[in-house]
Parts: sequence; structure tokens; C-alpha cells
Amino acid sequence: MSAPVLAKPQLRGLLAKRLRFHIIAAFILSLGCANLYKFGVAEPRKKAYQDFYKKYDAVKDFQEMYQAGVFQYENK
Repeated sequence: MSAPVLAKPQLRGLLAKRLRFHIIAAFILSLGCANLYKFGVAEPRKKAYQDFYKKYDAVKDFQEMYQAGVFQYENK
């Protein structure tokens, strides 16, 4: 009985081959994360701000705060 023959390990160019694969995978993963953030967080936030400022009246808000006594000052 003879021992099974092991395949020779690939040593030449191994780092370049593995780096090529991992760089491509990292690039694709980063694009996926960027799109997920853009459409999952940034766009809804932008829409919420647009909706808020469509109905927002700064003068009315100021008048309500003024009447509530939020603004206090000392006249020296």
C-alpha cells in the first residue's frame, strides 16, 4: 500500500490571486452597503425633511414660542 499523493500547493502568484478575489468582493460589498444606506436611510430622511418644511411656518412657530415665554432676555 502506498500513501495517497498530495497535490502540490500553489505558491507562486497565490497572494495576487487571493487579493484579486477579495478586492473585487470588497468592492461589490461596499457598493451594496452604499446603496442600502442611500435608499434605506438618506432618501427617506431627505423626504421627511421636505415634507416637514412644506408645512412649516417659521413665523407662526416664533409667535407660539414668544407667547409661551421661551425667549427671555435682560435689558441692561
